[in-house]
Amino acid sequence: MKTIFQVLLLVLLLGACKAGKNYTGVDVVVPGAFQASGDPTEQAEADSVNTLDLAKAGDANLEWWSYFDDPLLDTLIRSALRYNRNVNIAAERLLQNRYALRLQNAELLPKIGAQASAERGNFLFNQIGQVNELFIAGAGLNWEIDFWGRLRNLSDAARYNLLASEHGLKSMQLSLISDVAAIYFNWLQALEELEIAERNLALRDSMHRIIVARFDEGIIQQTDVDQSNILKNIAAGAVPRFQRKSVQLENALNFLIGRNPTRLPKGRSLPELVVDVDTDRFSPVELLENRPDILEAEYQLMGQYARVGAAKASRLPTISLNATLGIITDDFRNWDLSNPLWNIGGQLMGPLFFWGQLRRRVDIEQSSAFQQLFAYENTVLNALREVEDVKVEISTLNQEIIAAQERKKSALNAQYLSGERYTQGVTSYLEVLESQRQAFDAELALVQLRQSLLSAHIRYYKVVGGGPLSENGSKQTN
Repeated sequence: MKTIFQVLLLVLLLGACKAGKNYTGVDVVVPGAFQASGDPTEQAEADSVNTLDLAKAGDANLEWWSYFDDPLLDTLIRSALRYNRNVNIAAERLLQNRYALRLQNAELLPKIGAQASAERGNFLFNQIGQVNELFIAGAGLNWEIDFWGRLRNLSDAARYNLLASEHGLKSMQLSLISDVAAIYFNWLQALEELEIAERNLALRDSMHRIIVARFDEGIIQQTDVDQSNILKNIAAGAVPRFQRKSVQLENALNFLIGRNPTRLPKGRSLPELVVDVDTDRFSPVELLENRPDILEAEYQLMGQYARVGAAKASRLPTISLNATLGIITDDFRNWDLSNPLWNIGGQLMGPLFFWGQLRRRVDIEQSSAFQQLFAYENTVLNALREVEDVKVEISTLNQEIIAAQERKKSALNAQYLSGERYTQGVTSYLEVLESQRQAFDAELALVQLRQSLLSAHIRYYKVVGGGPLSENGSKQTN
């Protein structure tokens, strides 16, 4: 017995061996600064970052939407995070992966089973004789010693898969928040467009009545009446179009928050929601720490490395221990525990001629690792591109809004003056028509630009990985 335990101890010590290489991180080249900010000499410099140290990214606070200070938006987002079906599916998938990890970790432990049997006949123990009865009860143990780390690699793969699904859930939550906010801003835009259309319809209808009255008095021609009627009906056609748009956006919001279509109370207006964001706050390296989709891709890569190790270990012999302990009797009413049955032993099994199948499995897993590496690098490149895109979008939209505000101011003033000039008989009605059209277009264009800027702010929070910003645009730390 002492010798058996010595052998067992030796096997356990040797079990520290592990096939395959441990994940040591990926060297990715990131720029020193984003192109839309910083010193041009700094932008040209690139840093090689090992991502192993970056996979520590913490729990990013997703409540950055509170800086828009809109209670309705806050309610919609919180409802979506709780009731959205896709997020609930991702949460269940995370729970499933947690169970899978526990299941795989249990493979490292010995398995103990119980069995019992009862026999009656004249052929027992390969002998023919009188009729006898035989009862056996016992327990058996089987334990695969993870000598080459196959089971440990599979446990590592399950753990990395769990971590990847956690960041996948965060990524889905971040996308959901962005979608809810973007659709919400589109809905506010549609409401403002509807208000502009109704106001313009009232103005044009009033003007049309004046034109008709002047025509009835023989002051103007029929062409003025027709042109006025055309302009009025253009505004009349815009009203149901924007009504349809607003209702459909409401339905989209209700879908995202997991409830049936219903009408929503109006929140704040678009001009009240403008937030000044410091888009130069985050560096490319910090982007790797904050983006949950990048961390998800890296953990998936780590899991694939572990599966390569498991495939390599499957080519090597497996060692297992087995033991049995039980009792036997020929009288069910009399069980003698003083003389139990027992055995203990071990088994060594290894592949000999599998015609390259096991090697090909290793090749397949290594190829999958390369694919996962390329997918990770592609995720990083896409993240850098998205940040660059949204930074230049915010910068240029701010410039466009300044020009659009001046355009609206001048267009409304021109509309008023042309109306006065027409009333006094100084100008033709064509000037009035053109000024009204330009004023209408200018108002709609400004609303569209304000919505685009808010949506760009939302995308900025999304592409940098979320997290709240302070009033000066710096990221808060706990």
